[in-house]
Amino acid sequence: MVPSPPSYHKLLVPHHPIPAAHRDDPTPSTSTSHPSALSTFPTGIAPLGQSVPTPDASSPTPLPCHGGSGVGLVLFGAGLMSEALLQSLGEETGCCLLYVVVDQPEEVECAFGTEVPAGARVLQQQDAAVALGDPRVSGAIICSPPDKAPEMLRDALRAGKGVFCEGLPSLDRQTAEACFDEADRCGRPLVCGFYKRFDPALQFLYKKVRDSRALGRIHRISTISSLYPAASLSLLKASGGIFYNAAVHDIDIISLLLGESVPDTVFSLGHAFCADVGCLKDVDTAAISMKFPSGAIATLDISQHCTRSCDQRLEVHGSQGTLRVDNQNPLGITEHGTSVSICPQTQAERYRDAYRELFRHFLRALKGQEPPVVTKEQFLWTLQVAAAAEQSWRNGSAVDLHSSATDLPGVKAELV
Repeated sequence: MVPSPPSYHKLLVPHHPIPAAHRDDPTPSTSTSHPSALSTFPTGIAPLGQSVPTPDASSPTPLPCHGGSGVGLVLFGAGLMSEALLQSLGEETGCCLLYVVVDQPEEVECAFGTEVPAGARVLQQQDAAVALGDPRVSGAIICSPPDKAPEMLRDALRAGKGVFCEGLPSLDRQTAEACFDEADRCGRPLVCGFYKRFDPALQFLYKKVRDSRALGRIHRISTISSLYPAASLSLLKASGGIFYNAAVHDIDIISLLLGESVPDTVFSLGHAFCADVGCLKDVDTAAISMKFPSGAIATLDISQHCTRSCDQRLEVHGSQGTLRVDNQNPLGITEHGTSVSICPQTQAERYRDAYRELFRHFLRALKGQEPPVVTKEQFLWTLQVAAAAEQSWRNGSAVDLHSSATDLPGVKAELV
């Protein structure tokens, strides 16, 4: 049984609600002009399977990263790393990638093509201790699936490394809770990849809704999230499916905007229009309805694929008005009924700024400049709602989260 959170009305205010770069500018950025993912990595690329020699990790004196300065990082699960995170890692000058730890060599090719960044040493999973024992490494980026992430996460924390988990640390509530507790015991940050919290447009909306109370009492929130390009079957299977790969991010945002952690009632409908997704015992299209203790109603329209461009919209309706975040592009053009998309935009391009700010938040957390934005309680509540949404779809009935009799599965059902 997933226990009820301590308060249904506790505010979920982020520690760092508005990035410094946007505090003085009331207009959220919509720029998608940015260099390619690999063009900003340090020059001098090593062929796949080879690496620049790395000093012995047993050296008593920590050595600087290649390039002279920066936070040293190790990457786990390169094959599942999103393009948006890859771009952020490439653009950020305050860090350097020292190790890439993989199960299979093709993971590196999937992420970086045929080349890896200069100075990054590729290791097999059984040699991960080499990277975690290197004193130059301050943080670990874990992009591994939720069934493998907890072990890597705990090993990194116990080695004194901070952790950025791009996906979910686990789909099991007790395991996820243990990961956060381990971070507390080790005194190292655990940053979760709820990237939409860092989107400039959504943070601007949050400031208006929560801080300025511009809309009065919130009545309804609706979101549309359709991915482009289509998520791969391997990613869907590894991440746990539509409720944990996509819906969980909108659930988190809705909780923040309402200031309420868990809804009273959750009801979901879904269908697999793609036969291959159906074989995974999952759906590619879902509608989730939630009613919160305040009376607010939230609706989420989720699709794992979109035909021409990603579709990311959100509306907040209150007693004193409505605010809406529309699809964004650099030209500010809105299209209706055109045969070819005027400004096609991928998911990585749409949330490029969000991932950049999230990654910078991780670097600041590593340096002790700020605590992780997503707390253990917030993550567990969001996981609880995602589990309820999945259970509702599977059972065809609403889930009452307010009732103490609610018995959600503690472990995500196996996708086979």
